[in-house]
Amino acid sequence: MKPTLASQPLAFRLDYSHPHVCTLEEARWQRDAMKTWVCGEQKEVEVSKQDAKLLIDDFDPSKEYNFKVVALSGGQQSKPLQLEFSLPAETSDEFMCRTPAVSDIVILVDGSWSIGRINFRLVRTFLENLVRAFTVEFDKTRIGLAQYSGDPRIEWHLNTHSTKAAVMEAVKNLPYKGGNTLTGLALTFILETSFKPESGSRPGVPKIGILITDGKSQDDVIPPARSLREAGIELFAIGVKNADENELKAIASPPEETHVYNVADFSVMSDIVESLTQTVCERVEHLDKQIKVEGNPAPPPVAMAPPRDLVTSDITARSFRVTWTHAPGQVEKYRVVYYPASGGRPEEKVVQGAENTVELSYLNSLTEYQLAVFAVYRSSASEALRGSATTLALPMVNDLELLDISHSTMTVRWMAAAGASGYMILYAPLTGGEPADEKEVKVEDTVNVVELEGLTPATEYTVTVYALYGEEASDPMTSQQTTLPLTPATNLRFSDVDHSSSRLTWDSASGKANGYRIMYVKTDGVQTNEVDVGRVTAWLLRNLTSLTEYTVGVFAVYNEGQAEAATNSFTTKTVPEPQDLRSSDISTDRFRVSWQHPASDVVMYRLSWTASDGGDSKEVLVNGDINSYLILGLSPTTKYEVLLAAVYANEAESDDVVLVESTGTQKPLASAECLFPFLNVFVLQRMAPAGQNSLVLQPLLSDTEYQISITPVYPDGDGPAAVRTGRTLPLSAPTNLRVSEEWYNRFRISWDVPPSPTMGYRVVYQPQSERALKTFVGEDVNTMLFVTLLSGTEYSVKFIASYTTGSSEPLSGGPKTLYLGVSGLNASQVKVSSICAQWQPHRHASSYRLLLESVPDGHKQETRLSGGANRHCFNSLRADTQYKLSLRAQLQDGTEGPEVSVAAATLPVPTPKPTAPPTTTPLPTIPAAKEVCKAARADLVFLVDGSWSIGDDNFLKIIRFLYSTAGALDRIGPDGTQVAIAQFSDDARTEFKLNSHSDKERLLDAINRISYKGGNTKTGRAIQHVKENIFTVEGGVRRGIPNVLVVLTDGRSQDDVNKVSKEMQMEGYIVFAIGFADADYGELVSIASKPSDRHVFFVDDLDAFTKIEEKLVTFVCEAASATCPSVPMSGSSTPGFRMMELFGLAESRYGSVAGVSMVPGTFNTFPCFHLHADAFLAQPTRYIHPEGLPSDYTISLLFRLLPDTPEEPFALWEVLDQKNEPLVGVILDHGGKTLTFFNNDFKGDFQTVTFEGPDIKKLFYGSFHKLHIAVSKTSAKVLIDCSAVDEKSINAAGNISTDGVEVLGRKVRSRGNKDSSAPFQLQAFDIVCSTSWAGRDKCCELPGLVRSKGRRGRRGARGRRGRRGARGRRGARGRRGARGRRGRRGARGRRGARGRRGRRGARGRRGARGRRGPGRQGTPGPQGEQGPSGRPGFPGQNGQNGQPGERGQSGEKGDKGSPGVGVQGPRGPPGPPGAQGQGRPGSQGPSGRPGNPGSPGRPGNPGPVGSAGSPGYCDQNSCVGYNVGGTGCREPQGWRFEPWLIHAPCRSVPEQDT
Repeated sequence: MKPTLASQPLAFRLDYSHPHVCTLEEARWQRDAMKTWVCGEQKEVEVSKQDAKLLIDDFDPSKEYNFKVVALSGGQQSKPLQLEFSLPAETSDEFMCRTPAVSDIVILVDGSWSIGRINFRLVRTFLENLVRAFTVEFDKTRIGLAQYSGDPRIEWHLNTHSTKAAVMEAVKNLPYKGGNTLTGLALTFILETSFKPESGSRPGVPKIGILITDGKSQDDVIPPARSLREAGIELFAIGVKNADENELKAIASPPEETHVYNVADFSVMSDIVESLTQTVCERVEHLDKQIKVEGNPAPPPVAMAPPRDLVTSDITARSFRVTWTHAPGQVEKYRVVYYPASGGRPEEKVVQGAENTVELSYLNSLTEYQLAVFAVYRSSASEALRGSATTLALPMVNDLELLDISHSTMTVRWMAAAGASGYMILYAPLTGGEPADEKEVKVEDTVNVVELEGLTPATEYTVTVYALYGEEASDPMTSQQTTLPLTPATNLRFSDVDHSSSRLTWDSASGKANGYRIMYVKTDGVQTNEVDVGRVTAWLLRNLTSLTEYTVGVFAVYNEGQAEAATNSFTTKTVPEPQDLRSSDISTDRFRVSWQHPASDVVMYRLSWTASDGGDSKEVLVNGDINSYLILGLSPTTKYEVLLAAVYANEAESDDVVLVESTGTQKPLASAECLFPFLNVFVLQRMAPAGQNSLVLQPLLSDTEYQISITPVYPDGDGPAAVRTGRTLPLSAPTNLRVSEEWYNRFRISWDVPPSPTMGYRVVYQPQSERALKTFVGEDVNTMLFVTLLSGTEYSVKFIASYTTGSSEPLSGGPKTLYLGVSGLNASQVKVSSICAQWQPHRHASSYRLLLESVPDGHKQETRLSGGANRHCFNSLRADTQYKLSLRAQLQDGTEGPEVSVAAATLPVPTPKPTAPPTTTPLPTIPAAKEVCKAARADLVFLVDGSWSIGDDNFLKIIRFLYSTAGALDRIGPDGTQVAIAQFSDDARTEFKLNSHSDKERLLDAINRISYKGGNTKTGRAIQHVKENIFTVEGGVRRGIPNVLVVLTDGRSQDDVNKVSKEMQMEGYIVFAIGFADADYGELVSIASKPSDRHVFFVDDLDAFTKIEEKLVTFVCEAASATCPSVPMSGSSTPGFRMMELFGLAESRYGSVAGVSMVPGTFNTFPCFHLHADAFLAQPTRYIHPEGLPSDYTISLLFRLLPDTPEEPFALWEVLDQKNEPLVGVILDHGGKTLTFFNNDFKGDFQTVTFEGPDIKKLFYGSFHKLHIAVSKTSAKVLIDCSAVDEKSINAAGNISTDGVEVLGRKVRSRGNKDSSAPFQLQAFDIVCSTSWAGRDKCCELPGLVRSKGRRGRRGARGRRGRRGARGRRGARGRRGARGRRGRRGARGRRGARGRRGRRGARGRRGARGRRGPGRQGTPGPQGEQGPSGRPGFPGQNGQNGQPGERGQSGEKGDKGSPGVGVQGPRGPPGPPGAQGQGRPGSQGPSGRPGNPGSPGRPGNPGPVGSAGSPGYCDQNSCVGYNVGGTGCREPQGWRFEPWLIHAPCRSVPEQDT
């Protein structure tokens, strides 16, 4: 029954109670509310209509209740809904501990990552049920709780809460901690902290400890558990899921049958609550009786005095001794706990109570250790005596020299280090400023000179030497040197140059050269030819194109590679014409022409003749090895003009040679067998042998009727003739001209061949009102691709079939290329000194060329912009001046569209207001932006030394340097680069913040107003100031934008810079350091990012700033490139995108992202993020990739699929446009077990590549895997867990739209506003702007790939485990937790780039500090004027096999294990080979030509075979994929192509197939 009203009723479920029943005496109501009255002690509760129940806190199960519920609406009320309710006498099965005994119960809860947030909620429920069973009051049962992971913490003490309700509320609000599982440390913690009088522990009261854990402890639990039991504390151990039952038994008090619980899952923990509470209750009652019967209650814990006077001595790099003064009383043992101050698992040593000293060994060098000494008594332990000590550094080598350098060797020499057991030399080439994978050499301690062999010529090497001390290594000493280049060939010269060949001659290189390689290319072409010629110094190049300039390079080839090229160029001559054309055998209807061959590479001759009195011209093609031809069918007494041209293999044709000849006078015909044409009658006679019964008549006229008479000839005369007529076929033209593949600079034309055999086709094509272009193709060609055409242009195209007897009528057409012009160009934001251009982006443009021309003087400014740009501003213009803006769109292959122009004029200068004189002299004009900075977007901070040593004059030079450097930037403000400046001396002062200025003019004005500060040099404090006060949200810092710091200083800092500099570098800041005068170069290296040769600059004085300004601006702007900003990765800066941070998947920010939770990753220290179903994470593309994607990049994903990941396909990551159409992405098909990558190619066509097979299927089995997809202009390569799987070809990609969004986990079938996403876990996601990253990554985040293993430790008292092996590379920064077991100290990372060592000067008397002596590398000279453009260079030779992946930063210092001594693990396997070199495809061969017909008379032999024809054309319509049509493979009816459906190649099937 429900309370009812005339309007829609309100339905409620009500649980309520009161001690006795009464009647309703008074009613009150209000609009849209439900009121409940409870009588007796009358109560009234108002409940909103959205609620369905009411919880009564003072419910008494022993009473009877009457409920009345009334629904209210406006001024009406319903009839009451009434209910009487009471509970039976026994209403609950829950156990309640009703013992009068009191107790102190401490619960220890595992809060490590393996629990998980969802399971931790079940732990809270279990704790609520546990607490509910006890009577919690201050003088009855007290309950305290501690939570632990890597380090334990007190949630509340025994004396914190005095009521059950307060404890229950604390349990409900118990936070999840997260971290590692160190149970032993936690047990010790509650012994020393929870069971103390000050924490609420009472003497003479049973004490209970309850442990709840889900895994095996990472430290020893036996000693601390024993200490608890010996202190009279009864322990219960509850294990869940993966807990180690043997470990639980070792912790718990006996008997284990009642003190140990182990359940399979958190969801069934409630099943053990009653048994556990009953057992605890019984044990409390038993212990209470035992204490009272014995009459000797346990004395209250007494705070035992700790030992005193902690002293450390005998300190070495790997050990020190600890000594203390004995504690008072009967001390059984002393427990010494020690651990690194920077974090790590505590270790301990235990000595007998009579001893007061112990040596701590197997420590890490140069490490501060925290010490704690406890006095252990029979049933308790003292507070700790604490202290610290720092081990010494291991001695390192000195005076490292690199000498005796050749092209493949160098000698390394150093001064020996005292006490070293050996040395390790690491060396590697510097590629792109970063070291490649190193090679290693180890030598004995007696060796201090090593020769390095097999080096690459002309390559800079970094060489690092470590002193080894057993298993540890000292700090490194590093130097750099460049090997000599290989000796090249010289003096390249040319001789005997003709139309198709040239002889090359050069001077030999070193006698060690194995031979020479010749590469030659047409100066205006792209096809490179290459030939290896052995050990010669002359060579004849053949088969060249006439009248063509060639650039030639000769490379000396060595075992180590090839030397630089000797280059030169020459131009071939024109093709020669036939020689000595003459006539013979002249008659009335024929004559023979003969000639001399002009060259050996003639493939055919074009012979034509025309009567001088008019008429059609006739033409034949004659084979190139024939030098005469009989011209037939001429008219008597007629003068003919004969033209002869030679045609060569490359289709070049010589000039015509002309001959004029006349036929003889016609004589009367004798009676004979004749053949009569019906028009101009003439007779041809042929004789055939008696046994022959067929004859081919040729050459005949096309489309002509003939009468044939065949007369048998006998010895005694002729027999009767047989006569018949016949007609030759007409010269058929090709038909059905078709146009396809229209593009901006090309189109394809196809045609149907005529029925009669042809000799080929003459093709004539020309744009309107332009010169015609001609070519010839073979008879087997029926399609032709026209390239290098003008965009948006209509062409007139004619195809003419060529026959031996003439040519057909032309087949004509008018195809048109697509228009590459830009639309909507206009001038906007016109100001006094600036004009902005805006336009509608062209769909396929990869870049734009924008030109600004001053109309009065013709001065021009030109800039190139990316394909995604639609706006650009020109600054620093003259006021009141007319300008012309011209814009051209460009394709990726360099094709350029027509120019689109618009005119605009800058505004006149307004009358200025009087201004105060500036504090410093401003520069006359605003500097123009440099080209390299046009795409820069960064938050840039200059930190300027303003100490007394600078001086007023020099500070003005610094201001000018800042003015010039900031002036090189383009856009200033939120849409471009933001600039802040701070000045420091004793302290730092912010001159202005990042968000202070939004245009260049105001920024430069603010720089000029900076005043000199003065003081001492505290660089470390200043860098900390920048980090905490400028690189902040309040200071204007932007998310996802590179943070760049430039530090300028003239002296050594008077405080520590190393710590804060390392923090800045580890957190991803890009730091440049500029030193001058007395600055410390080593300190600059410590401050700056790596590699040092890009981030450290040094000049002798401030006047030399101009020498480094160009390079500094270039490096800063490259680091701030919006297309590929520099980000920290594997210990150095790498161009790319940290996609996890850009999507908000970081420990500090994920809480604000809906549908995401943090879970343990591949290791507990690595956080991972669970993207729940329909989380649908999306970010604007303009925010993540404001300039689009680079042409080459690597997608790197570390993830795993879950049991509830759907079977349907979904995109791990994809980019969508404004209409939610996919542009690029990675798709997993759980059902089909396939991986697909897709994008749009440069033509705008959708393309996909699908990968499948056993390695791909691994991704779907529920484990973590690391996926790399290396996308280049030609292929997509997949690697799984850093092993190559497959590589497939793709076209170069077009630019993406930045108007859409980028999403994670989107289901492929999502449409419109119904987007949904799949659940999966994501630990890492990066896009690196290089395809080589996939080969350099080592996948150290995956446990299965970490193979280093330590040797088993020495046998100790209890057989403790040996130390762990060398720690792997540092992974992604995770939540800080307790460290794993300590291993031996890892090798120290390589030191940053270092200046070359100068010669040591003679030692003089110590004096005042002077300027740095010789040894620092000199500053670069001033930049020279730009030289003329050189010829196109040669493609580089194929690269050598790639080195193994780069060596990572050294691992963190491993924690030391028990007394075992480990050895270094085996060396890791070599990395994958480098990316395959890419060569250009060969150019299309010339079209083949038909053979020449035989001469008249008996049938001639077949003509020679023509040269190879054009390659066959693969019609794109026969391919299956996106946007497929045409007549290739038919699409069965009923199939629908979706962007996620990837089809295997299909075969052509008959029409009746389905």
